[in-house]
Amino acid sequence: MKTFIRSSSCISPQKTFGNDDFLTDIVEYTGTRLKAIEPDYKEFIDPKQIRRMSHIIKMGVAAAKDCLNKADVEMPGAIITGTAFGCLEDTITFLTRIVEQNEELLPPTAFIQSTHNTVAAQIALMLKCHEYNNTFVHKGISFESALLDAIMLLKEQEADNILVGGTEEMVDTSFKVLTRLGLYKRWPASNLSLLSTESKGTIGGEGAVFFLLTDKTSENNLAELTSIKTVYNPKDIEGSINTFLQGNSLNPEDIDLVITGKNGDIRNDAIYKQISSSLFKNNGLANYKHLCGEYPTSSSFALWLAANVIKKGIIPEVISERESKKTAPKKVLIYNHYLQKYHSLMLLSAI
Repeated sequence: MKTFIRSSSCISPQKTFGNDDFLTDIVEYTGTRLKAIEPDYKEFIDPKQIRRMSHIIKMGVAAAKDCLNKADVEMPGAIITGTAFGCLEDTITFLTRIVEQNEELLPPTAFIQSTHNTVAAQIALMLKCHEYNNTFVHKGISFESALLDAIMLLKEQEADNILVGGTEEMVDTSFKVLTRLGLYKRWPASNLSLLSTESKGTIGGEGAVFFLLTDKTSENNLAELTSIKTVYNPKDIEGSINTFLQGNSLNPEDIDLVITGKNGDIRNDAIYKQISSSLFKNNGLANYKHLCGEYPTSSSFALWLAANVIKKGIIPEVISERESKKTAPKKVLIYNHYLQKYHSLMLLSAI
């Protein structure tokens, strides 16, 4: 049974939401942190509810509803999300009030909305969806775990039109902590020249991306999600990639475009440089984190990017590192890792 991406919606630091153009008007940032460009939420959420929602909840609900609208689907058969940090804004608000108010008379709203599954729950409440609802909190492979769960539901014929999303928000507190831990650069850099900076650290990012998965064929489907694999701390990543391709009856030469998770950190990018000069030395190469920043579920942005590359038949110049032999790629491989531990592979094919 095949798995297809019926529709997708992306809120990111680029103009990706509600925009028919495909990465033609690129936003340049100078700094160490990219903030999502937020839409007019009143189109998707009751204004009375907006003021009680944190940043990540608003992004997730809007992206999910827009994804359903694009597919002309009113009610999903399941809702599955992936997030590593969850609702940081509400978590920090609640913890701060504990200290400031000496653990007394604490407003419950921030606590209620601080759990990782809040986005999936809010979507279900607003849609009145009583179907399967799950959230995966698996660090750098949270979104991939959500995808795997959705694929299993489809293959077991437990649900159809499954809404799957990856969400993450960046707040001042988490940004300061992660910068201190060495994940982000300590001096300003242009995101468009990020991948040419030979130094430690990258730039922070955030976003919410949702997909509607189905096993039904349609000319309106964006692409086929052929296969997905996660690997923790592999000793031989080239061997893992080869095994993954062979499991799909493919050779490296059969891949038209490889999208990697390069982020401008010399520690992070070493493995990408290695495979681009060996395993994929003859393949088209592309990158994406200079557009959305680095965060645990950024692979959801990569999947949105790959699906649109296949559907629209073009590779935006801003992502291209090495030109593909095919101007309209039919097979795209996404390879990403987070903190050099959580590796994932996603293979997409044209319908």
